[in-house]
Amino acid sequence: MTLADLNQNIQAAARKALSDGRAEVVFGFRQGTAPFTAAPHFARTPEDCGQFVWTSFARVNLASYLTKFPGKVALIARGCEARSAVGQVGESQIPKENLYVIGVGCPGQVDPEAVLAREKRLIREVTEDLTTINLAGEGWTASLPKAEVLRRNCKTCVCRSPKDLANEMVGGDESPLPADDFADLKALAAKPPQEKVAYFKTLVKDCLRCYACRQACPLCYCPVCFVDESMPQWLGKSNDEMDTFSFHLLRAFHCAGRCTSCGACEASCPLDLKLREFNRLLEEEVQRDWQFVPGLNWDQKPPLTTYRPDDEADFIR
Repeated sequence: MTLADLNQNIQAAARKALSDGRAEVVFGFRQGTAPFTAAPHFARTPEDCGQFVWTSFARVNLASYLTKFPGKVALIARGCEARSAVGQVGESQIPKENLYVIGVGCPGQVDPEAVLAREKRLIREVTEDLTTINLAGEGWTASLPKAEVLRRNCKTCVCRSPKDLANEMVGGDESPLPADDFADLKALAAKPPQEKVAYFKTLVKDCLRCYACRQACPLCYCPVCFVDESMPQWLGKSNDEMDTFSFHLLRAFHCAGRCTSCGACEASCPLDLKLREFNRLLEEEVQRDWQFVPGLNWDQKPPLTTYRPDDEADFIR
């Protein structure tokens, strides 16, 4: 299958979902107006569906828009987006009967910073096929394998294909999954508590408190975020070190057992902070202690919202 074939399949599935009454709107991506960009696209008519494309430059998680639309939605979903939708259904944020998932296998999204680190010349045009990024400038062209310039979260993805979650699949790459998606965390997890605190404080010391990570997260749908509460006020509004650290720490605990490692928080960060490090340590603990990976099963509830009579409760001792 070529990229053109995949785009045609996506557009055809979107048109069919609208014409069959399965959806009032289809969520997907269209080409961006600058290199390395893509834009969310919401199609309400068959004509609108002609703009849908498969892209390796999607920086947002389309599932973050699901709670904002009350009607029937068809979601053109990668694995991480389908998993996020599963979480929202499980937490009663959207009714499953209003959701139709059009699945696309994903070999991973491209990190523009990784590309720019390898290509120092001025890039004026970027195109792609299913496995390669093609770059062009004034008087030169070059190509890079996508597998060599993936975003951090895509290197440890555990759901490259949403085939077990989708209502229909339209194609896409189903690359092998990583052998150990937490291998890079072992050194950090082995550090004593004081060193971990110092590491995480350093990680977010430049944070602007712009909350782009919160806005991009498909799991952050509280009507009033704890950082915006004033009665009582939990955190200050300045860039005080402890307030900034507390925001990221508390947000990570709010996402514990729910995060699907979509990477939207990091992709939205203007300073490219490694924000997923907070979530991934908790994710590893949930997977180890409860044998639970969020978003892989429509019927399974997150362990932190589930009571089990045989739970030994060692985690609270």
